[in-house]
Amino acid sequence: MKLAFFGYPHLGGTFTVFRHLRAGLAASGIVVEWLGVGPGAHAVMRDPDWRSEWSTGHACGMADSSERTQAEAMVSHLIEHKFDGVFVNVHADRVQTNLARYLPIDMLRVMIVHNITPATYAAARAVRDHVHVTVCVSRRIRDDLVVHYRFAPAVTHTIDNAVDLPPSLPTRRRAANEPLRLLSLGRIEDQAKGVLWLPDILAGLPQDIELTVAGDGPDLARLRRAAAALGGRIHFLGGVAPAEVPALMARHDVLIAPSRFEGFMITLAEAMAAGCVPVVSRIRGVTDTIVDGGASGFLFPVGDVAAAANAIRRLADDPVLWHTMSRHGAAETRERFGVERMAQNYGALLASLDKNASLIARPLPIETWCQPRGLRDGFRSHLPTPLKNWLRTIRERAA
Repeated sequence: MKLAFFGYPHLGGTFTVFRHLRAGLAASGIVVEWLGVGPGAHAVMRDPDWRSEWSTGHACGMADSSERTQAEAMVSHLIEHKFDGVFVNVHADRVQTNLARYLPIDMLRVMIVHNITPATYAAARAVRDHVHVTVCVSRRIRDDLVVHYRFAPAVTHTIDNAVDLPPSLPTRRRAANEPLRLLSLGRIEDQAKGVLWLPDILAGLPQDIELTVAGDGPDLARLRRAAAALGGRIHFLGGVAPAEVPALMARHDVLIAPSRFEGFMITLAEAMAAGCVPVVSRIRGVTDTIVDGGASGFLFPVGDVAAAANAIRRLADDPVLWHTMSRHGAAETRERFGVERMAQNYGALLASLDKNASLIARPLPIETWCQPRGLRDGFRSHLPTPLKNWLRTIRERAA
């Protein structure tokens, strides 16, 4: 079986899923290649930092083609290279998400939903009837789609993402007088990741506790300005290559992640695998299904900087507690989030679809290409960001 993964190499969870699917499914003889369109996909093929991924996928069409031309180029590539099916990463790319409605009738379609935002759910609903099965990366996503968007339970599944596991369990201990080393890792963006709460959290902690911020994003300058009053207690590393993440995690004691919303949060599982204890926002059906609160880490209400600081202070004051959580989280991650287990789950799903794929809506003629309502900007996109942030915080605290 040969499958295309809609997307292209980038720093982020979606492409991490591709790497793990490609490696894990290869053992079953299933080939997975990435397939991208647009300026981003074509830029990757000129970027030496992504040289290792040039042979694992393809950029279709021309960088500046129209949406319909991009879609036609993708369909031609899929047919010419004899792909049996596709993974559609809903809302990751508007053209590729919509393409699910126009693919040849005999092409298997697996939709993966990565986030819990209303815009993501609306996009998934727009192509729901044109995919054979929907994979949700967390229990929260499946519950929302089945209950609120009328997805059929029989073809809507939850499969956890995987993380790269270290060869053995971490063994490092903390001395009683050793200050905690905090880490924030990921896209520096406040709307989803809540990064502008980081200085307030650090301000509520003892002076000897410092924070390393690794990553890049649109709110980096704002975060630097907000952190200025803390002097040298916040260190900015910039972007970090995926290969460097395990060692970075292992050098730190606590991952602090004050996110407003997440679909799975691969960074969280990566931290636990390395023995870095998570202190993260409680996002129902997402982070509380990865972290065993009070056993492998601490969960705090979204936006509650005092609760986050109190949790970190507990770990700073009690090295035994930190070590117990570190070991528990690392062991649990190895049990639940290995690449082999993820691949087995996807492999079993693909095998069942190969034998008995569900009926789906007939494909639309490519000549009628248009974006459905769920893939267009809705009224929420026009709301002021502070209002959207407030609404998300209220929603998660009430959950």
